[in-house]
Amino acid sequence: TFSVLSIHQIRCSYTFLEVSRLKEYWEVLRDLREDHDLRQEDIARLLGTTQQVYSRYEKGINELPIRHLVALCRFYGVSADYILGLSGR
Repeated sequence: TFSVLSIHQIRCSYTFLEVSRLKEYWEVLRDLREDHDLRQEDIARLLGTTQQVYSRYEKGINELPIRHLVALCRFYGVSADYILGLSGR
């Protein structure tokens, strides 16, 4: 059988304060790139896209495709959870 949980029955591991401090993934993308002293053009080339498209990822205008998320995780040596703001590196 299928049961519907109410909002009060769902357990969450984050408090409201913790959630409000989480970075958006596009902020993490920018931070990683800047921490590695790279230009948007460098990352765009790695991903096989243009600087303009990559810039839109960092601004949160375009959603990051999964294939690009995977490539960036491998390149920076971090988890997808880290880029998505769900955990530490």
